[in-house]
Amino acid sequence: MVADSTLARPLAGTAAGVPYLAIPPAHHVESAPMIVGLHAFEPPRSEAALAGTLPMAALTAWRFYLGLPLFGARLPEGGVAEVNRLGQSDYLIELYGPVIEQAAAELARAVAELRATFPVADGPIGLMGVGAGGAAALLALAENRLPIGAMGVVNPIVAPAPVLAARERRLGVTYRWTAQSRDVATWLDFTARSGDLTRQTPRPPLLIVTGGQDEVIRPDRGEALYRALAPHHHAQTLRHIVIPDLAHTMGPEPGLEPGPPTPGSVLADRALTEWFHLHLTSGAETTFRFG
Repeated sequence: MVADSTLARPLAGTAAGVPYLAIPPAHHVESAPMIVGLHAFEPPRSEAALAGTLPMAALTAWRFYLGLPLFGARLPEGGVAEVNRLGQSDYLIELYGPVIEQAAAELARAVAELRATFPVADGPIGLMGVGAGGAAALLALAENRLPIGAMGVVNPIVAPAPVLAARERRLGVTYRWTAQSRDVATWLDFTARSGDLTRQTPRPPLLIVTGGQDEVIRPDRGEALYRALAPHHHAQTLRHIVIPDLAHTMGPEPGLEPGPPTPGSVLADRALTEWFHLHLTSGAETTFRFG
């Protein structure tokens, strides 16, 4: 376990090969719940950038911001430009699909090592993801990769097709669908997989946050996921909110460090903080407060 003297500052390290930035609880407790966050392909696209953009600082919880494969501390030589090059031949098959699959698969091992290192409470974790990190979080839930006590996703990639369409608009290059890519797109379409997302018992409370300015995953995509899941949830364990000023990209390029707070990101952070307090940390030993 880490010593108490480390609790005043963030800690960077690697757990089961996954880089992380660990933020201690807002108030000292003997053990606190753990919340694991996964960043996006777009800003915030690193552990540090996500920690600064969505710090959930008022929570009495350990927050662990993990780096996705090929991003953050695992950027290949050549940086973001090299990642973009990897996706040029077939974005879905060569880049997006493999990263999401690996990120979901390595979560359980990373969480187990973090538990052995930090004074975290026993029990299911909180899981949070942004953009592609939200897709990896949803995949982990759909495939029952680890016990989850509560979840929150912001601008999650609920299906790859809108991302590929956005790339077509931005780059002017038509994506060429194949039988393989259609299979991958179906596998990562979480609205279509709503039954898989509700198999875990008990079902973890899920907050879906979408941005009114998100040009990739528009709010109606979040609403469709919500409606698909609603028959399997109690009203208090499922929520979809739209933040009008929130865009898909939550910070400036290159997205490796947090940008200045924006009204949209501040509201997203507050929504996540309230959700995890209600469903994960409300039994902590200290009083919850903002500011």
